[in-house]
Amino acid sequence: IHCNIIGSGIFISPKGVLDHAGSVGFSLIVWVLGGGICALGSLCYAELGVTIPKSGGDYSYVTEIFGGLVGFLLLWSAVLIMYPTTLAVIALTFSNYVLQPAFPNCLPPYIATRLLSTTCVMFLTWVNCSSVRWGTRIQDIFTVGKLLALVLIIVVGMVQIANGHYDALEPQTAFEFIKDPSVGQIALAFLQASFAYSGWNFLNYVTEEVVEPRKNLPRAIYISIPLVTLVYTLTNIAYFSSMSPQELLDSNAVAVTFGEKLLGVFSWVMPISVALSTFGGINGYLFTSSRLCFSGAREGHLPYLLAMIHLKSCTPIPALLVCCTATIVILCIGDTHNLINYVSFINYLSYGVTIAGLLYYRWKKPKLVRPIKVNLLVPCSYLVFWAVLLGFSLYSEPVVCGMGLVIMLTGVPIYFIGVQWKNKPHWISSAVERVTYLGQRLCYVVFPQDDPSEIQTPHTAFWNSKDLFSIRS
Repeated sequence: IHCNIIGSGIFISPKGVLDHAGSVGFSLIVWVLGGGICALGSLCYAELGVTIPKSGGDYSYVTEIFGGLVGFLLLWSAVLIMYPTTLAVIALTFSNYVLQPAFPNCLPPYIATRLLSTTCVMFLTWVNCSSVRWGTRIQDIFTVGKLLALVLIIVVGMVQIANGHYDALEPQTAFEFIKDPSVGQIALAFLQASFAYSGWNFLNYVTEEVVEPRKNLPRAIYISIPLVTLVYTLTNIAYFSSMSPQELLDSNAVAVTFGEKLLGVFSWVMPISVALSTFGGINGYLFTSSRLCFSGAREGHLPYLLAMIHLKSCTPIPALLVCCTATIVILCIGDTHNLINYVSFINYLSYGVTIAGLLYYRWKKPKLVRPIKVNLLVPCSYLVFWAVLLGFSLYSEPVVCGMGLVIMLTGVPIYFIGVQWKNKPHWISSAVERVTYLGQRLCYVVFPQDDPSEIQTPHTAFWNSKDLFSIRS
């Protein structure tokens, strides 16, 4: 689980956390408390994971507890906002770290970063469309990149501190505020940190595959969350051992600036390591997001074309193309800093709804067997923090955060038209059938099921399932 959490976020978020926190000391407190909040959320998810033993994470739990509409809204926001925006941020980070050495005294050109990001996303989409094995091998190989970069930063930073270079970390200096702090800015600092911690709930997406989840889910949480919090805090301490707060804020690629100051002729190692890390991160998120599209389509919450796989390579090509297209659109309309606030707000909203579902489920089914049952203070504490964080974030960034909320709510009419409306006119079914047939022909995809009864019945589908059997045949 810690390999899922530790990703490219730690090379992106330090600048945003420091900018909103206002001082070195307070930014370090945000990193530590951010890990604590993740631990509370993880414990709640552990209870949900063994009480509702379904893979699929938030989507499966919320659908089971609150019904189809709320589950659909989570799926809708994940497909349109969470995964594409996260992919866009990681792709922009990849291009910034690759291009920054070529532009040492200025920001890389806007067009260059977008073109390189788009090329990277399209290439990895092609890889994942071509072969599941290629995708997983890229993930295994490029995981080394992020671990190499973090180990190098922490070791070099500790050597600097041992040699007496810790002026920015002394208490009287660390809490000198660059700008006046406010509750709203502190909330945004937590949103920036939460982007780096995202991934703490990924184990719940494969709950059915976990051996002895009653033992291993809590064990994974107790080991991984403190470890990740320690690594992230030490990484930030290492940054401040060689960079002033202003230098960090002025840097477009923090790890590159760190390497240039301390590694001398070996400074090239840092951008390469981070580029490897982000390249692997894009591949991992493409893999996960396409599988979520695939699962949602099999449940009847998305068009059935997204539940089809390639006849020979068995890859979900339509789902991958949807994820790729959404990511490229978002790449063209936002900068990294605002995109992180945007996606983190929606992520936290989803976490809070899921954990509120835990309390509702306890009230709704008090006698249900729960192999793991956390103290009520855990979900209540998380929800208090959640409400304060989202409220002040929305107040501080009403346009950025509000846009995500509006896009999520557009799923309400889509749900009632696409899923709940049972007897659609024939012309709608015919149009959907033609589009699906065309998609099958273009992508050379079919349903993975051998038994047509596994398909959802018409009242839960985006269209009448018998139309799809005729396409399939």
